[in-house]
Amino acid sequence: MAGKVPLITCICTGNSCRSPMAAKLLQHALGAENDPWCTYRVISAGVSAANGGRASTHAINVLKKVGLDLTDHRSSQITNKLIEDSIVVFCMTESHRQYLRELFPQFKIPIQLFREHIPSTTELEISDPFGTNLSVYNSCRDSIVEAIPYIIKYLKNSHKPEKD
Repeated sequence: MAGKVPLITCICTGNSCRSPMAAKLLQHALGAENDPWCTYRVISAGVSAANGGRASTHAINVLKKVGLDLTDHRSSQITNKLIEDSIVVFCMTESHRQYLRELFPQFKIPIQLFREHIPSTTELEISDPFGTNLSVYNSCRDSIVEAIPYIIKYLKNSHKPEKD
């Protein structure tokens, strides 16, 4: 892993709303951190994604409200290579996590729920807003944002930089 930029992968179903929003929001937050965390790369993929699809209009709009641009996002299916290259994978639901564990049992990287590091939360999963209204997408975004400080804390505690 020495010399490689650490990769974090966010996973949802179709890779058109939750995981692209999570990846963009987490990348933005990490960009404000000190070295080496500001250099981490965050991407997203889906367990049932069609490669090349655009982010949903509502996902684009709710991120635009917080100053982030999701218009260039293109969906992609999760692959062996993405899992192999990741230091951690954050899933939106338990079913995503179980699917990845079954599909990629050879990889021993952490596969976690995006919200599992929030202390005392009972809402570990981020529900799929696809096909709903803008208000549901706003709630989804806020649910993602709430988890980010705890993910950063987790990364700082568990992925300390290697000494030369």
